[in-house]
Amino acid sequence: MVQFAARVLRTVQILPRVAIVFIDGLILFISALAAFFVRSNFEMDQMVGMQFLRGALFFCLVGVTVMYFTKIYNVIVRFSGIRDGIRLFKTLALQFLIVASSSVAIDQYTELGYMVPLSVLIIATMISFITLFAYKLAVKDVLYRLKVSQHDKPVRRVLIFGAGDAGVLTHEAIKKDHQYKYINCGFLDDDPRKKGKYVQGVKILGGMEVLDEVIQKHEPDELIVAALEIGNDRKKEIMEEALDKGLKVYTIPPVNQWISGELETNAIRKINIEDLLGRKSIKLKNDLVIQELRGKVVLVSGAAGSIGKELAKQISRAEPQKLLILDMAESALYDVENLLKRCAPDVDVEVLLADVRRRPMVEEIFEQFRPDYVFHAAAYKHVPMMEKYPKEAFMANVWGTKNMADAALTFHTKKFVMVSTDKAVNPTNVMGASKRMAEMYIQSLNQRLAKTQPENHPLYITTRFGNVLGSNGSVIPLFTQQIEEGGPVTVTDAEMTRYFMTIPEACELVLEAGVMGDGGEIYVFDMGKPVKIIDLAKKLIHLSGKKLGVDIDIKIVGLRDGEKMYEELLNNGESTHQFKKHEKIFIANVIPGNLDEIDACIQRCKNLTEANTDWNLVLEMKRMVPEYISASSRFEALDKKFVDEK
Repeated sequence: MVQFAARVLRTVQILPRVAIVFIDGLILFISALAAFFVRSNFEMDQMVGMQFLRGALFFCLVGVTVMYFTKIYNVIVRFSGIRDGIRLFKTLALQFLIVASSSVAIDQYTELGYMVPLSVLIIATMISFITLFAYKLAVKDVLYRLKVSQHDKPVRRVLIFGAGDAGVLTHEAIKKDHQYKYINCGFLDDDPRKKGKYVQGVKILGGMEVLDEVIQKHEPDELIVAALEIGNDRKKEIMEEALDKGLKVYTIPPVNQWISGELETNAIRKINIEDLLGRKSIKLKNDLVIQELRGKVVLVSGAAGSIGKELAKQISRAEPQKLLILDMAESALYDVENLLKRCAPDVDVEVLLADVRRRPMVEEIFEQFRPDYVFHAAAYKHVPMMEKYPKEAFMANVWGTKNMADAALTFHTKKFVMVSTDKAVNPTNVMGASKRMAEMYIQSLNQRLAKTQPENHPLYITTRFGNVLGSNGSVIPLFTQQIEEGGPVTVTDAEMTRYFMTIPEACELVLEAGVMGDGGEIYVFDMGKPVKIIDLAKKLIHLSGKKLGVDIDIKIVGLRDGEKMYEELLNNGESTHQFKKHEKIFIANVIPGNLDEIDACIQRCKNLTEANTDWNLVLEMKRMVPEYISASSRFEALDKKFVDEK
């Protein structure tokens, strides 16, 4: 019988309006008859004297007419709720007024007398409201029970953390889901006063301290974190504990992302690694970025990379006059072009397949397009690879930056923003040293221009930040691939730590610096607490639904060439001062070097890339960046030679 009803439910999704009108009319008619019975003390003679059939029919016809004009029939019964009850009450109140006034008018101007006596009308209206509303809720419940009784839908047993408004809405959302049969095993909540109480018939079992007991008793598969008011640290604790217990963990989006104030099950998403970092994103003033870049010509170098692509995407929202995207990787650049066509079809995008290491090509681009803003993200950043090919690291990261910066000066760019890295601080590898050399050139160039051309020169700015989650070449894609392949997940050292941030957040920082910077600054910002790489690997294994030591192993492989155990945002001789326009952003107090000396050293390095070995080039880089001391590298031998020279 249940299976037959379920098949009928799938066939008849919405009851025809004629059927609803008939049922509502019948209920109104029977309610009026019941009211006449009550009013006459169930004596048939009195009912006949009040002409109960005429009165009941009149009450029914007026009610059906009023319901038609108030569009009460437009409500789908299986979605009925409190708001529909209020709407029904208002409709019946209007019906009451019409029937009462009509009865008085008929009694005064005809010999028919009262169609429906006032006492009968009051009783009939009360019975009608209770019966109609109860019937709609009963139908809704029956339809829901028939739906969940279908055996062809996969079952998902869930716990909901948070017994507040968001938790209740989450419970209601999963009840309506058509794809899965959700069974809510109970609510969890940090508030001990809620324990043992019920929310929509589902018990609040307690806090996270009862999780083991709940898992053993109810066997849930998933936990949905639906507490919007808890802090990031507490949310992270809840997620990690649930993952450790073998539960899949989901979370709900902020309220402003709900559809028309309602939570949809397709908005409930799996948690990702960003949720487990326990670090709150820094919110920047994008409206200022939009005001500054609107109507300008903006150039993004390295636009095919992770940072460059996101920069181009965010800049396109500011509606620039022209957006120039430059890179030497043709396929990746083509992908970025198509992305911008989809997300910003009205923006004039110019694709530039070019190499920043080739000075004539760079100058030709600047001369043709005269960019107002340059965001220079083109760089080689893979540490072990650059340790193997230091000439390439120098040419891309130092010579390419110099070419771009010099062209910006020649062709009167307004601002030049360079994307640097925390690996430039006390560098232990060629890549970090090359980025520090680029920083030194940019800062010293700005200092020289501020003295010689104080009123008319580009403002050169540097942004320095840590690792970016999910960027090309980062550990997240590597770990994900290793997990998909069955492991092992390779970690260089159990004690290695890194700072992390998201790609959108990193790009917001770069854009903010470009808008607010006054020139010559090196921006750093509060990166939160460093994260152990091995902990990151464990969390990714949990998120993949695998068990550490059972499905996937972690293998310690040792430091790679040039790698540090710990990253830093400032070197030993640097300090910071607060950036007045944002409490989480700081400016490194770095004393600019002498431009002539730095430029001469860069020129010597350039000559060495063309006519000499890697060793002489790296030695020259160490002379320019004295704090550059190699680690886990073939170039460690040069450090002793450099000390002996001094």
